[in-house]
Order: sequence, then structure tokens, then C-alpha cells
Amino acid sequence: MFGPAFSAGLVFPHDRVPLQSENPVEVLTEEAALTPSPGEELRVEALVGEDELVAQGQPLLRLRNAPQIALVAPMAGRIASLDLKSGRRLSQLLLFHEPEGGRHLFEIGNAEGDGNALRALLQSSGLWRMFHSRPFGRMPHADEGPAAIFVMAVDSRPGAPAPSLALEGREEDFSRGLAALSQLTKDRLFLCEPAGKHFGGAVPAGLSRISCGRNHPQGLAGIQIQRHRPAAPEIRVWDIEAEDVADLGALLATGLLPGTRLVSVTGSALRERRLVRCQHGADLRGLSQPVVRPGAHEILSGSALDGRPAHWLGARDRQVTVSPRETGAVKHHWFGTALRKAARHLPVIPTAALDQAMGGDMPAAALLRAIASGDEETAVRLGALSLVEEDLALADYATGARPRLSKQLRIILNRIEAEEAPA
Repeated sequence: MFGPAFSAGLVFPHDRVPLQSENPVEVLTEEAALTPSPGEELRVEALVGEDELVAQGQPLLRLRNAPQIALVAPMAGRIASLDLKSGRRLSQLLLFHEPEGGRHLFEIGNAEGDGNALRALLQSSGLWRMFHSRPFGRMPHADEGPAAIFVMAVDSRPGAPAPSLALEGREEDFSRGLAALSQLTKDRLFLCEPAGKHFGGAVPAGLSRISCGRNHPQGLAGIQIQRHRPAAPEIRVWDIEAEDVADLGALLATGLLPGTRLVSVTGSALRERRLVRCQHGADLRGLSQPVVRPGAHEILSGSALDGRPAHWLGARDRQVTVSPRETGAVKHHWFGTALRKAARHLPVIPTAALDQAMGGDMPAAALLRAIASGDEETAVRLGALSLVEEDLALADYATGARPRLSKQLRIILNRIEAEEAPA
């Protein structure tokens, strides 16, 4: 009925670590930090000073080139340090947990009925950063308007927490957030849901529902954007997680920003998996330490496919992956060694797995060859502008490509972005 584009994808090998409980527990780590995402450059001005007590949700930093956009406190606490690189680029802002700081109350005004007021609230509350704008995969510019917004109530990454679990008991907040988002897009609002499950609350007129397949990468925004509303330099398409939309709805109802998000702690270096509700920017060691096995291990913010070594939970991440660290020499097959030592890049070999890794309805081999060879024109024509690194992580896994295809995609996106920038 749905065709190969619906059923395509791969099943990532499971780590077979048992889940501690289906019911998440709240864990607020003693330290948390605001940090830039990979490739994100945040030139900031501080609104608070070191050793100052701040409330959860209080604006702490604002962008120098867009002072209406703020970064807010992930928890009530005291400012421990603010580390800036040259050009006042944010390295990290570290907080120590102190519940006495309380919660920051935002002025809502007419944000539910006025698009400009809603935009101002999103930017001042830190929720603006939860949007991902394509092409290029950046936080939207302050005055940017989307041609479409994709709300992701599905996530097919291995070990990802089910967004439906994050929305349990928050149906009213989610409906309110969806209705508000409909003010921002002149074209379409899409709700991506898992196959066989539909959000039962009230939805705004004009909402399009997309039923997504169970296999990865069907639950990634880039795959659905390319399929239903491809991005282009003049067509900006945003995506946002369903839990962040519910947070917007709660903010509109109460003036208070929710302080936690649902996060899964997974990986083969654990005794058991766990689901937690923790603050943004949580200390990954604090989240994983109670269930980690003895021995050397590596902690990733994100999934086993697209995560990266980190100390703090990434701005948009909802997974922590803890894997054993390789302590001995890694043995390679002679053929792979020969390819790695070749003067040219490793070839992209078309296989059924490659097609599946790209969702089943994209010209996978041609697109990845164009990306690997730096052929911008062909890559754009075949859909590269709808994608970011996470969308190629499974293709990297399936092909073992070196250099990684996701990194080569980023090089192409950065080059096109620089060409499109106003003189």
C-alpha cells in the first residue's frame, strides 16, 4: 500500500542491553552547560556574570548579530564560568545546580494570536534554537520565514526514546504548540508520526500528517523533507521535535518553560538502559554513571550512528550512548587496508543496503557519488540541500566510506552557503 519508500531502511544491530524501566525517572545533574552544536558558531553577549544565581529559563546570553535571540538557563543554578573564544564565540557556559534560583516567568502577551509576538517569544525563550533550518542545517536567522515546518513525532535512530512517550499527558500542550506554529508558515505544517499511531488531540486546519516507516532512516526529518517539501536556498524548511512543540504549548499556557526533556541512556558499555527526564545541557557522566560497567568507555551525545564524544548533552540531542573504548590494536582486512592507503577516495559501491540506508526513494548511488566527488551541481539536483549530516550517518555505516560521506556533505553545504551569502 505504501510502497518501498515506506518500508525501506535498515535495522541497526541492537546492543542487547536490557531496559531498566519503561517509566522514565527525573535526574537533574549537579552541573549543566550551554554549548554550541557541532559546526555552530555563537557570538554572544553575556546578560549575567559569574557567581550569579539564575532562574531556570532565565536568558543568560544573547547573540551579538541578533540580540533578540537568547540562550536561557537549563536549570536554576549559579553561574560557575563563561568561556569564550576569540570574537566572543561561545565555548561553554557552566552552571552549578541550586534550586533556590526558581523559575523565570515570561511575558506571553498575544503570542497565541499574533505571529510577530510568537516569533519574539520563541527567540527570547531559547526555543528558537530548537528549530533546524534547511538547507545548511542551522538555527534559523532572526527574520527568516519557513516555507514549511516538519514536526517530528517519530525518531528511528537506534535506541532513541519514543516521542509518543514524551508526549504522554501533554496532549493539550502539544495541540496548543501546533496551533501556534501554524502562524509561522505561510505554506504547510507537517506532523510526522510512526506507522499505525496518530496523535489524537486537536490539530490546526491545514496540518498534513505523514505516516513514517519503522526502519531507519524513515524517522529522520531530512528524508521526509526531501520526499514531501524539498529545501532550496530560496525555500527554507524547518524541522522541530514534537517534545519542543509541547514545551512551546506549556510556555504559552503558563509563562514557564519546562525544565526537562526525555532522554534515553543506551550503549553496550552499560549494565542496563534507562529513560530519564533531565535538563538541557545535562552532564553525560552524571546520567550514565549509575548504570555503566567497569572499564574504559566513551560517552557520545546522540546515537551510536550520529553521536559525538561530549561532556554535555547537545542542544537537540535526546540520546546518550556509552560504548566500550577500544584499548588494543584494531585488525583490518587486507582489502580494506589497501583501499584506505589508495591515493583516491574509497569508492562508493552501489548495493541494496545503500539504497535502504537512504530511505529507498532517493537515487542513493548517484547522490553519494556526487557528494564524494564534490560535484555540487549534481548533488543539489539530487536532493542534497534537504539533508544534513545525521541523514547520511546510516550510509556511512553501510558503506564504511572514508572520508565519511556526512563530512563531505557538510563541506558542500558550507561552500554553497558561502556562495549564497550576500556580498
